[in-house]
Amino acid sequence: MTDTVDRPLSGVRVTGLEQYIAGPYCTMLLADTGAEVIKIERPGGGDPRRQMPPFAEKDGRKKGAGFMGYNRNKKSLCLNLRDPKGQEVFRKLVASSDVVVENLRPGSMAKLGLGYREMRRMNPQLVWAIISGFGQLDGYRGPYSDRPAFDIVAEAMSGMMNLVGYDDKPPSGTVYGMADIVSGIIAAYGVLQALFMRQRTGRGQLVDSAMLDNLLSLNETMVTLYSVAGQEQKRGVPTVFFPRGAYQTKDGYLAVHVPDNIIWKRFCEVMERSDLIDDERSATSPARAQNHGFLDPIISEFMATMTRDEAVGKFNAHGVPVAPVYTAEDVFADPHIEARGMLMPIDDPEVGTYRFARTAPMLEENAELPRNPAPSLGQHTREILEGLLDYSSSEVDALRDHGVVETGE
Repeated sequence: MTDTVDRPLSGVRVTGLEQYIAGPYCTMLLADTGAEVIKIERPGGGDPRRQMPPFAEKDGRKKGAGFMGYNRNKKSLCLNLRDPKGQEVFRKLVASSDVVVENLRPGSMAKLGLGYREMRRMNPQLVWAIISGFGQLDGYRGPYSDRPAFDIVAEAMSGMMNLVGYDDKPPSGTVYGMADIVSGIIAAYGVLQALFMRQRTGRGQLVDSAMLDNLLSLNETMVTLYSVAGQEQKRGVPTVFFPRGAYQTKDGYLAVHVPDNIIWKRFCEVMERSDLIDDERSATSPARAQNHGFLDPIISEFMATMTRDEAVGKFNAHGVPVAPVYTAEDVFADPHIEARGMLMPIDDPEVGTYRFARTAPMLEENAELPRNPAPSLGQHTREILEGLLDYSSSEVDALRDHGVVETGE
């Protein structure tokens, strides 16, 4: 899986202590950008997402689809970190690495004597990113720092979950895995900062990506509204902008957002309701939000007279940004998404060819990404130990026979 293209992170080696979504998504971004990512997996099963449905299947073989998407362009090293010989392998690997990305339970690596502080003494240039629920940076640890967390925990405590859904129903979660994915992105962003700073200082550092912090930073509207105006943003009730949401057309839903009076004027012209432009109940954004009960039936009735495509054509012709609410089938059929190359085919010799969402953004000189399939468990163990860490073939055999590594053979 040698990549001969010169990419932004070519020559950077990343060791991944990762599982599920957040850590793998972070290292996927780094791998797509040219880094060599060595994913450490436990013997006997590896990353749990390997066994989670839905599955890609062929000739009796199967892989978890979620694992395939977030672990492309990586190498798999199957290593028992609880075994002293496995710990020795890990130390050698970290000594030759630029970056470690970890999203295990807080403190688990430190208990093994393999945490950031211990490894940095061995490799002062090491950048170590920790993704956790509540943050691990000394001086900023809070009472929840040692708690485990899943995606929905961060959604709930950031206030974001309280804003999703309808005011007469319980709070609802957002897209599955959003806190994990955002935390992976923020961790990758922090890794790039630390690598850039290392060029000036010669020192690595800890990158602390906390799921709660990351979603709270995205929930700036709630924070600002409460801090500045003392107001609680209400679930399912417009407080600033209206109309904003999805409306039923003859054959699907149309997403609409009117952020200011300029767009509102155009919106009214499309509806042929110029009387609403200066009506005191709808002349300003706060008025529209306050009187949404008056406006919503008018807009709904108009939308119901058109197909989705007819509505898109009319509003776009008047400079009003709207969009059809897509299903997965719609996404895969859209010509613009196809032209952008966003659904990237990857050929996996074990289970066939599938398409995955590519990493954004695109760089002019690196628009095409590497397309190596997610590895089988331990696929690169022998390659890494013999080629990188100078173990002999017989030494690798001995480690395998004692359960320290799995070689996928």
